[in-house]
Amino acid sequence: MTRIFSGVKPTGHLTLGNYLGAVRGWVEVDQHRADALFSVVDLHALTVEHDPARVRRLSRQAATLLLAAGLDPALCTVFVQSHVDEHARLSYLLECTATDGELRRMIQYKEKSARAPASGESVRFSLLSYPALMAADILAYRTDEVPVGDDQTQHVELTRDLAVRFNQRYGHTFVVPRATRPPVAARVMDLQDPASKMGKSHESGAGIVYLLDDADVARKKIMRAVTDSGQEVEYDREAKPGVANLLEILAACGAGSPDELAGAYDSYGALKKDTAEAVVELLRPLRERHAALAADPGYVDGVLKEGAERARGMARPVVDAAYRAIGLLPAG
Repeated sequence: MTRIFSGVKPTGHLTLGNYLGAVRGWVEVDQHRADALFSVVDLHALTVEHDPARVRRLSRQAATLLLAAGLDPALCTVFVQSHVDEHARLSYLLECTATDGELRRMIQYKEKSARAPASGESVRFSLLSYPALMAADILAYRTDEVPVGDDQTQHVELTRDLAVRFNQRYGHTFVVPRATRPPVAARVMDLQDPASKMGKSHESGAGIVYLLDDADVARKKIMRAVTDSGQEVEYDREAKPGVANLLEILAACGAGSPDELAGAYDSYGALKKDTAEAVVELLRPLRERHAALAADPGYVDGVLKEGAERARGMARPVVDAAYRAIGLLPAG
């Protein structure tokens, strides 16, 4: 059976973009068609300045939301990355396989390291090296497919390069994975800045619909979304990015294709209203399920413990094989 791995980083509250671009596909498709693992990748949250208590809180919230969205522990493996030591064990071997130039070419490193001096922050080495950890997340499970948004494709390509290089140098050890993308809303944009992705850690939440926003808050954010000059509702990402973003969100809620929807509206206001209602109804059952799960933390802890044990059983033989292949002396 095809094996899938993907994860979510607990650097902020999960958003509509996370749900439409990734989580819904995991729930509706991936967990049913493959041997699927989904992880809260908490080690990746340590690459920047952070509050330890907040990372723990957001990690639990993310795990609870994944379950609330419909990931079924009977169908897939849900776990927290730091609960499985093999991720960190393999990461160092892949740092020894990657080159400095490869890591410095990663777009996220280039962007974040360029912004850091302006805010008076130093750049942690982990910001440079974390693509090796991301590669370890994937390769430890002999993953075939990695469902990702457009912004993570470069990291999967690096993972492929590292897997091929390791296999050529030390013997066949890893499966070479491939990136897969959802057909609609792979990249939901910020409602106030449609040139930027709707991201968890954005400084202002005005253009971000969080999964746990109450209905009125979500409606207001969508009704206040930035649109474009002119009055015609057209699906054109270049000329009308604000309108295109709303059309893509509405389409992803199940209302049709963006092109078809554009012809059904003669005003931005009507488009916003329908998009707001569609989003509220889409998220209503998720929020209700989250409330029930949050009231039963013992259940969530049990799922994560069982998931980590299952993930560890898959990853350990692979990582042990990589240690032997690269030349490390086996433990007695």
